[in-house]
Amino acid sequence: MSEAAATVPAPRSGGPRTEVDPAEAAWADYVAAARQLDAVRRAAATAASEQARSVAAAREELTAVRERLAPQQSRLRELGVPAISLVPTPPEVSESARSMAGGPAAVLAALRAAHGWAEAADNILAARGLPRLARWPARPRNLLMYGPLALVVPLVQLVLFVATGTGPASIMALVVGLPMPAVAFMAGWLAVGRLFRPRPEDRVDRTPRFGALVCLVPAVLTTAGLVLAMLSG
Repeated sequence: MSEAAATVPAPRSGGPRTEVDPAEAAWADYVAAARQLDAVRRAAATAASEQARSVAAAREELTAVRERLAPQQSRLRELGVPAISLVPTPPEVSESARSMAGGPAAVLAALRAAHGWAEAADNILAARGLPRLARWPARPRNLLMYGPLALVVPLVQLVLFVATGTGPASIMALVVGLPMPAVAFMAGWLAVGRLFRPRPEDRVDRTPRFGALVCLVPAVLTTAGLVLAMLSG
């Protein structure tokens, strides 16, 4: 037995003695400490990486919020809102500071919430024409434009036929009304894009097939009815 070996007393039950090499014990303790240190290092690196990503995302979100707020502030001033009302009060600043005291992640969450509020306000300020109807489903909303335009010419044709009967005025109205569904569709298409666009950069679903059908059906039915009435008369 080497002199470096140590003898560990056996349990009181009288079992055999167990010999432990101090070098092996020290090595095992070193390995355990190294593993623990590596785990702590990895956790710290992960936390630092997440914090860096949160900081970068918060900076991007802050830039986006500022870009939203600048034109809104100008628009509100044009609408007569006092400048003092566009500046946060000290209690509001304190409340916002408390909500962001949790670090970059809390700041990012607060900025995303502010971005949502700014976008909602931007939709309200930039809405043109019929802002409430702009949020309707596409087809019922667009029907408000296509429908009346599609009925104008057929109604004129019916009024002329009732007033003059099978005469030159009714025939002329019938001939002139043939291309009118295309004109009604184009007018409705332009009106939908102008009145129901929440913001200038947004695209509006104009439902062109639905609009063409709405503009065509009244004209076809009216023309067929007038032709049958003229032939029977």
